[in-house]
Amino acid sequence: MTAETDTPGSVTAVYKVSGMSCGHCEGSVSSEISEIPGVSSVKAVASSGEVTVVSAAPLGEEAVRAAVDEAGFELVGRA
Repeated sequence: MTAETDTPGSVTAVYKVSGMSCGHCEGSVSSEISEIPGVSSVKAVASSGEVTVVSAAPLGEEAVRAAVDEAGFELVGRA
């Protein structure tokens, strides 16, 4: 459960989200997480349940959980 650094000043984290089943689900989760301050990129994949987030600094899990909840899904935790 460690974050990888892609480029200087950015952190990549992968989360597991349950309940995503289609492209609309991916879009909903991506849209909500994108609103967290510092997030520069989000890629959700329904088939694996994984959401990859690139941000300026490590994100608090509660902020990610709140965004996923708002989208109507459940954050399982870090992948």
